Amino acid sequence: MGRQDHLGDLEELALLAVLRLGEDAYGASVRRELRKRAGRSVTVSTVYVTLMRLEEKGLVSSGLSAPTAVRGGKAKRYFRVTDAGLASLQEERAVMERMWDGLDEALLSADGHGR
Repeated sequence: MGRQDHLGDLEELALLAVLRLGEDAYGASVRRELRKRAGRSVTVSTVYVTLMRLEEKGLVSSGLSAPTAVRGGKAKRYFRVTDAGLASLQEERAVMERMWDGLDEALLSADGHGR
């Protein structure tokens, strides 16, 4: 994953939400997951813009459900994480683990600077 392919914070959280939700990953459920697990309150349109950006990057794919009467004959757009998306998440996690490595003492110190 090159520098230009780096995930933004919301992109990473949305990708994790889609992965966690599995077959139930659509805009509203991703939004609920972001609020529940990450404490992020975002609009549905922000979620969809983020998911569309992830799809353009090849990190998620989407498809439409069959239209339902409950939704006034509208279909839901479901998302799933692609292999490239999984690889991207693994790389992001590895980067964060490298950054956190060795900071336990610094976090435990009174001033947070390991002194």
